[in-house]
Amino acid sequence: MEVEQLEILTFLKDHVPFRWLPEEELSKVATEIDVSYFRAGATILEVGQTNSDLHIVRSGAVEIYLRNGELFNRLGEGGMFGQQSVLTKSPVRFPAKALDDTLIYFIPYALFIELFDRHERFSDFVELENNKRLSHTVTRRQDANELMTSPVNKLITREPVLISESATVKEAACLMSEEDISCLLVADAQDSVSMIGIMTDRDLRTRVIAQGLDYTTLVRHIMTPAPITIDSSHFVFEAMLTMLTHNVHHLPVLHLGKPVGVIGISDIIRYESHNSLFVVSSIFDAQSVEEISALIPDIHASFTRMVNEDANSHMIGSAMSVIGRSIKQRLLALAQEQLGEPPIPYCFLALGSMARDEQLVLTDQDNALILDDSYNAELHGEYFLKLARFVCDGLAECGYSYCTGNIMATNTRWRQPLSVWKGYFTEWIEQPTPESLLNSSIFFDLDGVWGQTEWADELTALIAKKAQASPHFLACLTRNAINRKPPLGFFKDFVVEKDGEHRNTINLKRRGTAPLSDLIRVYALAVGSTAQNSFERLDDIIAANILPPGRGPDLRDALEFISMVRIRHQALDLEADRVPDNNIEPEQISPFERRNLKDAFQIVANAQKFIVIKYPPNRRF
Repeated sequence: MEVEQLEILTFLKDHVPFRWLPEEELSKVATEIDVSYFRAGATILEVGQTNSDLHIVRSGAVEIYLRNGELFNRLGEGGMFGQQSVLTKSPVRFPAKALDDTLIYFIPYALFIELFDRHERFSDFVELENNKRLSHTVTRRQDANELMTSPVNKLITREPVLISESATVKEAACLMSEEDISCLLVADAQDSVSMIGIMTDRDLRTRVIAQGLDYTTLVRHIMTPAPITIDSSHFVFEAMLTMLTHNVHHLPVLHLGKPVGVIGISDIIRYESHNSLFVVSSIFDAQSVEEISALIPDIHASFTRMVNEDANSHMIGSAMSVIGRSIKQRLLALAQEQLGEPPIPYCFLALGSMARDEQLVLTDQDNALILDDSYNAELHGEYFLKLARFVCDGLAECGYSYCTGNIMATNTRWRQPLSVWKGYFTEWIEQPTPESLLNSSIFFDLDGVWGQTEWADELTALIAKKAQASPHFLACLTRNAINRKPPLGFFKDFVVEKDGEHRNTINLKRRGTAPLSDLIRVYALAVGSTAQNSFERLDDIIAANILPPGRGPDLRDALEFISMVRIRHQALDLEADRVPDNNIEPEQISPFERRNLKDAFQIVANAQKFIVIKYPPNRRF
């Protein structure tokens, strides 16, 4: 061994985690290390750069920064960095600069991964330094995304401009021109700071000019009353979802009930750079099923951009669910244009992942129809069958495959009056059977997307009330919730599919996110939660204090990490022009993800063991 290599060996022996390696391993590392010198102020790693080496500070000092320029860490002799991009095979996220004249040792990828896989104490130290295991992995991902951490008041660039409801539209137009703005908030004539409506430049075009109204028309007659708003303490992400959900282009921001500003689509686009808002707008502008179907590439692009920009699973699932709801809403509007106005009121339901705001790009359609109790099959049946067929066929054309279990509004059983639905849910809870428990796991995640959506709220309240009061039902539901086991063997190694099309893979939905959603649903029903989203249900569960300390946050971290591995896998499929699926090959993901997936699956396994104690499954139906 040469003198320089002996010096490297001596250095490694003095610093963890290398001092824990066997002598022969250290000698190998010493012979393969590369060395580089960086002057003070020089960039060592920059954002987006490809990195395949673990960096170790031999002498000098290195500063690590967040992407917004904020100092994150300062490293001295023996400090390591760059492990995140190596372990995840991803571009550099945190830039590094030499604070002083600095000497860096580089351990090449193949050698680093060999040490990581073969020496547990070494890998544990690297991961703990990197992200403090699973919880810190999830937290770092969320904190790195400005959509989740920036309050909407950061987007406000000026105070709102208000006009009295008793002003004329000419006065309003002149004020908008003077202020160079596209909307005005409308104030009560008796209280100049109380907002009662909003008027936009689009309102002037469509409600005044296009209708041939006189310019002396009062603002109160053409404004939008009681507009959708958001509180200043909410995050940019929530503002984005609000605008997506309600398809609005201007969103008044309130503080203590008073308007403090207005944000628009252009403000959001700075943070959400591939146009989920524009995708939704395009859906509602579509004049046919074919035009909606033509937006599939834009939907996929929106998905992959959110993934690449560090959105978390809640953000991505919510945005994709809003897009899915928007497609259903537009299809229903097109159906009514073709079939005429419905003969009786109805509510179209989204079920499953869309109702939970957890939808991704690979999904089938689960839906149903609630009809008014005045429903008469002979008088109304044909209309609603045609409506259901139009929507379900349209969804299939737009990429939402038909449900193999026939959980669709085209099935007469799932196209029933409100009183029948209440009877279904009551019977399922009070007299559970294997079939009804399966139905419960699907239909208890429901959301009204069109029509009398308050009926969906009625059913949700009914489910929460009756399930909480039925320990027998919760016990039976628990039995279903533990049927799908996480893919871990006796020695905590992965259990993969042994044969078939997906041989040597793990289905992250069937073996990961679905079992977690089932567990969370049982706990949520037990505490009377009416939330639909799994993360929001966890908030209610944690607040009810029915789990051991730390168990709720562990479930949240596990759900987030498994979901993000699944989401990233689908995004990579789309970018490679492959049909996305839920199956990963453990050997094809990074060591970092493999180890954290095992942590997450172990949390699921432990949770399944605990819920059996909490609600012992009843073998009697």
